[in-house]
Amino acid sequence: MTHGIRIEHLSKRYGSGDTAVDALKNVNMAVAPGEVVGLIGPSGSGKSTLLKCLGAVIKPTTGKMILGDEVIFDNDWKIKDLRALRRDKIGFVFQAPYLIPFLDVTDNIALLPMLAGVPNKEARARAHELLNALDVAPRARAMPAQLSGGEQQRVAIARGLINRPPVILADEPTAPLDSTRALAVIRILNDMAQRYQTAIIVVTHDEKIIPTFKRIYHIRDGVTFEEAGEGRAIT
Repeated sequence: MTHGIRIEHLSKRYGSGDTAVDALKNVNMAVAPGEVVGLIGPSGSGKSTLLKCLGAVIKPTTGKMILGDEVIFDNDWKIKDLRALRRDKIGFVFQAPYLIPFLDVTDNIALLPMLAGVPNKEARARAHELLNALDVAPRARAMPAQLSGGEQQRVAIARGLINRPPVILADEPTAPLDSTRALAVIRILNDMAQRYQTAIIVVTHDEKIIPTFKRIYHIRDGVTFEEAGEGRAIT
């Protein structure tokens, strides 16, 4: 099976000698295109470290990471320009939307592809396609402060998808939302994963959304194990 992202025997050690801390220990994970999986675990379990490794923010100590069909890490980075990798191949959705307050909705979404060299007209066309898919097209000219919390999160999801990355990392994307809005965000992520064949990893403590995942990776003391989720329908 082709994977949006696959990691094999990934480890991360901070420090050395007697003070060394193994934050990740021989972690394995695979997420297919079009799939949304949950990543859960207690505070200090290694979730943040794993997310930073997956997002090419910090360097793992050992192991392998494969993005699409490309090996990006094999005991060392195989990609020279990590900033371009993060910009073009990895989408990020955070707990807070982090929209640029002085840009309207369309410009917030179109900025990333324009920075990557995509012509203005094409970047805006991509932005409008996503706004339509996410049912926020009427807010295309609105400023972030004029949006509801749910609308801001939809715009943040559009921004994560705009460069059509093979993987999206969503870090507690529903934490500030009530049950209705939280489930709406998960429904959107599932729809977008299918539509754009994106592999999505959702880090969460949110008990409202955990039953919606078909597969869940637990992490504890730097070690992952997988279990089948309930895959409960989102209504």
